[in-house]
Amino acid sequence: MNLSDPTVFGRVYDEHHRGVYGAAFRILGNQAQAQDVAQDVFLRVWRNPAKFDSRRGELGSYLRLMARSRALDLWREGQAAGRAGDRLKLVVAQQEARVEDRPAAMAERENERGLVREALGRLPDAQREAVVLAYWGGLTADQIARRAGVPLGTAKSRIRLGLTKLREEIAADVMPVAA
Repeated sequence: MNLSDPTVFGRVYDEHHRGVYGAAFRILGNQAQAQDVAQDVFLRVWRNPAKFDSRRGELGSYLRLMARSRALDLWREGQAAGRAGDRLKLVVAQQEARVEDRPAAMAERENERGLVREALGRLPDAQREAVVLAYWGGLTADQIARRAGVPLGTAKSRIRLGLTKLREEIAADVMPVAA
């Protein structure tokens, strides 16, 4: 199949565009973004048709996988942007209700910060770095994986394990186990 032939490419598009759009829409839940992903997938195939290797699988699966990957990237970017927006809202809210004007709240907040810092200090270095980059740096797991030079699954595991241990450490500090 010669994907650089406009007639063949047109048939491929007609046959697969619904599946590509559907794969993106299931992840994004947004028609406009799903259409953009579908357009991007077919544009990539048009620009570099040699990337498709029929020995590795069928064309429809290849196109849907590309759509799924691109849609997940967009979704993750949205999640990171959402977290950044949430942090901005918190900062604005804190500025409105200045903690510095309420000494008891300020002392409690400083105590909580200390607990988190101590608990973070007890995490393994790789998990601490992943948690800090994800939650205070706003990076996605993919960005953390590239930065640390590890597989994506490893970065996700470090974040998940780090958060679990962080929760356990803070819970142990707040409610110590009676001996």
